[in-house]
Amino acid sequence: MKPSTLVRLAAVGVAVTAMAACTPRRPVETGTGEVPPPSNPQYPPATGPISGGNLGAPAPGSEQDFVVNVGDRVYFDLDSYSIRSEAFPRLDAQVAWLQRYPGVTVRIEGNADERGTREYNLALGARRAESVRSYLIERGISAARIDTISYGKERPIAAGSNEEAWARNRNAHTAIVSGATR
Repeated sequence: MKPSTLVRLAAVGVAVTAMAACTPRRPVETGTGEVPPPSNPQYPPATGPISGGNLGAPAPGSEQDFVVNVGDRVYFDLDSYSIRSEAFPRLDAQVAWLQRYPGVTVRIEGNADERGTREYNLALGARRAESVRSYLIERGISAARIDTISYGKERPIAAGSNEEAWARNRNAHTAIVSGATR
């Protein structure tokens, strides 16, 4: 055979082999209608869904853990510092969290909406903060771990001069001061 014929035959052989390698193969059936998992000694077969575990989850005992898993704010009615019944579960969760992390200290920040004088709202914010502090103390949190401050209407969390904004701004915020994990 001529060398050019050998080169052509070799090229044809390579092309046929490449095409055979690219042709999809039908999986072997096991008789149960199931396709067996591929056997690959480097990777064990998957046994369930892949999950990220706790990636991105707040670290236990962190400020983010407190905010996300417990809640750091309760709301009040207009011109009131009485704790609303729907706030009790959140405050009870704060008590449980603070008992779990005894090295954490907090500051209760009392807030008011924009209506009323500066002096009136500072006094109302102080009474709101104190009512939350008293609730936590009555349920076993040491008074030495809780400070209070009133911001009155000076630190609104919702912009606007409407009932929705005012309702959000009438709150007591429990802020972690120290002792939380990072």
